[in-house]
Amino acid sequence: MDKQNSTMPTTQYEEERVWEGSNHQYEDEGAEDVIDNPEEVLQECLEKFKTPDYIMEPGIFGQLKRYFQAGGNPEQVIEQLSINYNAVAQMANLLAEWLILAGVKVTEVQAMVENHLKEMIFKTFDPKKADTIFTEEGETPAWLTEMIEHPTWRSLIYRLAEEYPDCLMLNFTIKLISDAGFQGEITSISTAAQQIEVFSRVLKSAIVGFLQSSEDWQNNVTECAKMVCHGAHTYVYSQVIVHILSQEPRGGAIMKRLSQEITRCAQQSNHDVTPITLALTPGESWRGARTALAAMLSRGALNPADISVLFRAYTHAEPPPVHLLRIPHFLELLVDSLFKLGSKLNPEHKSKYMYLLAYAASVCEGVSPGRPVKDELKATVQAIEKIHAVCSSSASSSELIAELPSLYHCIRFPVVGMGVLVWVECVVTEKSYFKLCTEHCPVHLALLDEVASCHPLLHHRLLKLLVQLFESPQDELEILVQLELKKMLLDRMVNLLSRGCVMPVLQYIKQCVTRGDTDISLIRYFITEVLDAIAPPYTQEFVQLVLPMVENEEITGTMRADGENDPVSEFIVHCKAHYVVV
Repeated sequence: MDKQNSTMPTTQYEEERVWEGSNHQYEDEGAEDVIDNPEEVLQECLEKFKTPDYIMEPGIFGQLKRYFQAGGNPEQVIEQLSINYNAVAQMANLLAEWLILAGVKVTEVQAMVENHLKEMIFKTFDPKKADTIFTEEGETPAWLTEMIEHPTWRSLIYRLAEEYPDCLMLNFTIKLISDAGFQGEITSISTAAQQIEVFSRVLKSAIVGFLQSSEDWQNNVTECAKMVCHGAHTYVYSQVIVHILSQEPRGGAIMKRLSQEITRCAQQSNHDVTPITLALTPGESWRGARTALAAMLSRGALNPADISVLFRAYTHAEPPPVHLLRIPHFLELLVDSLFKLGSKLNPEHKSKYMYLLAYAASVCEGVSPGRPVKDELKATVQAIEKIHAVCSSSASSSELIAELPSLYHCIRFPVVGMGVLVWVECVVTEKSYFKLCTEHCPVHLALLDEVASCHPLLHHRLLKLLVQLFESPQDELEILVQLELKKMLLDRMVNLLSRGCVMPVLQYIKQCVTRGDTDISLIRYFITEVLDAIAPPYTQEFVQLVLPMVENEEITGTMRADGENDPVSEFIVHCKAHYVVV
């Protein structure tokens, strides 16, 4: 016991040592305990006293009480606790002090100790033992309340909660974390989905994060959708709330988009959420149209019979509301059936597909119910018919050039722009496309430039396609031909940047520089094209992304002149004079 006294803080040891005076548990239970089998109790206690550092265990005083009530020998227990006292905790503290004296920062030492403890706890955690904390304590332990104030230990709780979702102690701790205002950290924690109070706070934080995001909204909505799609109950609960919010005049359209993204995430996880989607879509009196729509959405495929039912309904004098057709999954099926390569449509029903797609894209509800405004319907149908005829034919590049004026005219219709993008994606991702291509800029990619010019909402998908092509291996081409191909794709990215898709394009190029897997001449080419296309004033975010690449000697060293009259030097001087450079 002297060994323990020399290493354990005196005040803590003295407070805990005097059971008769300060240990309430000992006082309360006092003489009321009845030992039925003293020998068994003694043996059990001695086995525990033999374990390493048992004197440091929080239940030491309870076991000592049982031992002495059973007639245990004080000298024996002192000997057992002393022999088996290894002072692991104290040695860790001593080693930490030595590291600090050796010059290691206190924060680094603390992080080393905490991370090691986290891994040890994660490996040895027993949920059943953890649940006994509440049965023994009867209230929230003070150490637990203090523990959740630290990010390190909160992250440990999150990991454990994912691993042991049925642990009552962890579920309660998640609620404590939420009550403390840290619900923004637990958006991906499945445990939160088991407590409606916690989940409601987490959902609120996720929605606020989505509404406040600008450039990174795609990642925010993906995280939110993953959390919502944790289970059927979380999905229904969240979609109902988002649906109610979508009815608000201010911001309702944004919430409608969030609902659609959540639905897409559920579908990508192979969940059939069609009944829920239609239940939240008005128009219950149009049962025939809803039944036909539900059948196609559940199967994920269109069929002429159900399309004919919808066509008859929407050519009726009093058609169903247009929003029934505007379910994103249904629109995607229509676009794919009309514009994807290899799609087979019955010629007798083809016009019905086109009509429904044009109706969904161009018709809006009128002031009077059942009297929609169809002013743009005819022109939209004609544009879809024209582009579909081109896409479904096997026209050569020279034949497509002859069609460019009419193609450019039709691309101005948003739904046609989407169709052209889907068609071009299929064409240019064929393995042999660039091998057989002879033009510097293929006609199909020139069409994408026009899509980028007319439809900013398609920029994200356009950039995704360009990145896919840029990173795709073209091993069948010669090295110089591959470089020219990548330069042509970089030209498309610069065009996309000039049309307003600035930060996503720059962030991708920065990733290429960071990864170091892109030929430096290509990065130099991109920077040259960008500097030729831009002019001040610039945003702070733009400068933070572009300036490090422009200042990189490896990239722009050969582009600089002796003076400061070259574009590189002018850009650097201007940025350092007018912006805060970190």
